[in-house]
Amino acid sequence: MLTQALLVDDSRSVLNFLKRHIEAEGLVEATTFLDPVAALACARERVFDLVLVDYEMLHMDGISFIRTLRTLPGCADIPIAMITSRQTDDVKMEALQAGATDFLPKQPQSVEMTVRLRNLIQLGAAVRKLNDRAAHLASEVAAATRKLGEREEEIILRLALAVEYRDNDTGEHTLRVARYSRIIAEQLGLPVRLCRDIYLAAPLHDVGKVAIPDNILLKPGRLTDAEMAVIRTHAMIGAHILADSGCELIQLGAQIAAGHHERWDGAGYPNGLKTDEIPVAARVVAVADVFDALTTRRQYKEPMPLEVARNYLVENQGRQFDPACVEAFLSRWDEVVEIAAGQQAAPFQRAEATPAPGMERAVEGRPANDRSPEAVSLA
Repeated sequence: MLTQALLVDDSRSVLNFLKRHIEAEGLVEATTFLDPVAALACARERVFDLVLVDYEMLHMDGISFIRTLRTLPGCADIPIAMITSRQTDDVKMEALQAGATDFLPKQPQSVEMTVRLRNLIQLGAAVRKLNDRAAHLASEVAAATRKLGEREEEIILRLALAVEYRDNDTGEHTLRVARYSRIIAEQLGLPVRLCRDIYLAAPLHDVGKVAIPDNILLKPGRLTDAEMAVIRTHAMIGAHILADSGCELIQLGAQIAAGHHERWDGAGYPNGLKTDEIPVAARVVAVADVFDALTTRRQYKEPMPLEVARNYLVENQGRQFDPACVEAFLSRWDEVVEIAAGQQAAPFQRAEATPAPGMERAVEGRPANDRSPEAVSLA
């Protein structure tokens, strides 16, 4: 590929001489301009490897030209030589401060000009190769980062699905909670990266259930107060499983696991946190988790109509839920309805879990067929 040179001088004879001289060995393709303003406009649209500019020109001097050129994308590192017959220290210092790389004497057929031009051409080609290599490496890094992100997402979702296999769920609960959580995070105006991380970490909210004994987790009948206390340990167990990770995403998952059953009024568990003491990610997932629990079919209950579940969130904002999270969730109600309607469209196919016999259980002394929101959202 030929080195691309930009030549700027308000003398046509000088431009013609420079063009012939710089293209003589067939390694350079030169673009010439008499007007420095037009040359800058061209540099905004094209990438050049080398620039030669006269010091004294109409409309704009060479130093102002160089200073402006250095601010353009792709022009920070390219070699720029100023052509001048004024070789005073003041001029040279000002040009160097503006971003000049070298100076060329305004003396046609000068041996010095020939040598300096050859060096500048070689430097321009070398800088282009370095920039091309850097762009290639950046592209490879970006592609590798995307792949890592995709694998990260898949690993987390599959881990969450493994937990739900034990809980006799459909496996789609974690995916819907993730999508609902992203809606809330986005509407809260959280940073883009945090919205993504909440979406990825939300499926880990119930990972602590892997440590709950089967005779309690899968009990078909009424849960005693003692058994309910065991169920509630899943929040801290999940936090302990995910704690001390070097991965920021897993650390966020630990916050969510520990805090998604805390309440805005402080009456939740495991730590009785309230309002802003609860990490924002946990407050987001709390709304998403309870809404999905209310509106989906479980072995022990029928789904609640979406509007009824919506009313439950509204009635309990400021008590169970962060009011801002509820408002954010409901502000994109059409998307919520769409996600809820696509309950069978999960991206991972899995075998149907075998329901435990008589899976109509109760909690905290409620009847086994109790389908109230309070009963559904306790554990």
